[in-house]
Amino acid sequence: MNRLNDERLRTWTLRWMALLAADSQDQRAWLGDRDLDTASVVEEVELVCRISAGLAERAVLASEDTRDLQELGRHLAALTPDRRAGLWAESLVTDRTWTEVRTLARRILHRTTGDWRRPLPDPAGAPHPPHGGPAVVIA
Repeated sequence: MNRLNDERLRTWTLRWMALLAADSQDQRAWLGDRDLDTASVVEEVELVCRISAGLAERAVLASEDTRDLQELGRHLAALTPDRRAGLWAESLVTDRTWTEVRTLARRILHRTTGDWRRPLPDPAGAPHPPHGGPAVVIA
């Protein structure tokens, strides 16, 4: 990959980490009236986790971040289909997995940026994710 694409993927990864690291009430406020299903969020974050190894190989992400992203991916992979069903806003409140994901995302952000508190991505007018699919738009 070229440097521009790597930076785009890094930015996309950090935007996801900012959203995942936020307190659940901030996440629900970010969602607003949007009905975002849990399965779509899981698919996008699993993609982030899969690409992290390549980013680490090219020194775009630290190896520690990749390890945490892989652990985060294992937590999401353990979500059964019934736990992936429904709206993410509800899952944030009822499924403990999101608390574990939040902790890992905060660790990644703290190590990468010095603080886990980051502005949440702009939910409107965002470009498509790097893989070209419009599943969940994060700007």
